[in-house]
Amino acid sequence: MDCEMKKNSHDGIVVNGKNEGVFGSPAKRIKLIIDTDPGIDDSMAILMAFQSPELEILGLTTIFGNVATEDATRDSTFANKVKNIVVLGGAFFALGNVNPAAEANIYGDPEAADVVFTSGANIVVVGINITTQVKMTDDDLLELKQSKGKYAQLLSNMCKFYRDWHVKSDGVYGIFLHDPVSFVALVRPDLFTYKKGVVRVETQGICVGHTLLDQGLKRWNGSNPWTGYSPVSVAWTVN
Repeated sequence: MDCEMKKNSHDGIVVNGKNEGVFGSPAKRIKLIIDTDPGIDDSMAILMAFQSPELEILGLTTIFGNVATEDATRDSTFANKVKNIVVLGGAFFALGNVNPAAEANIYGDPEAADVVFTSGANIVVVGINITTQVKMTDDDLLELKQSKGKYAQLLSNMCKFYRDWHVKSDGVYGIFLHDPVSFVALVRPDLFTYKKGVVRVETQGICVGHTLLDQGLKRWNGSNPWTGYSPVSVAWTVN
């Protein structure tokens, strides 16, 4: 079959006049389940996902407290059933946002997070040490408000509360794009660099929820809680 292929203005592929998206044919769309606690930036990421022709959204699940950790993780073959998992959570060699040690998503259920990180699945972790490098300033928010985008006014109204909270809480005039950045890590991983290593989560004591990465820079004299687990990819820089 003959077909014409060329780049379009959105960096997708045009085949016989049809936009086939960044990842090629719609038949090869990435199947995606979004695990979320729908706040403001979560909602932004969900809207982005449903507007992406490269993705087939299979469903939304909610995090924290719907079922016991044992029930949620009892399928030991889960890690072999998914292509990859992108996790928004953790603070790697950076301050947390709940306390100096922990980031909120991991802090909410550190035991479950540790199970996921040590499951052997193909995991990419995007921590707040990365997401706080990407900010919509007041000028960006004004441009959004004045734009003609389909969801511009909805997002603008949502972001006003979020922006005011950032000013009061952090002295930041703008908003951090935590969930949208983790979504971009899924569809444009080339915009990030990564370090690979075993990640464990502290589940007790004053540092509950702290994410600890062994970068493999030292050969330990004996076994330790990081020994024997598969490494995950931790986002290290973002362009």
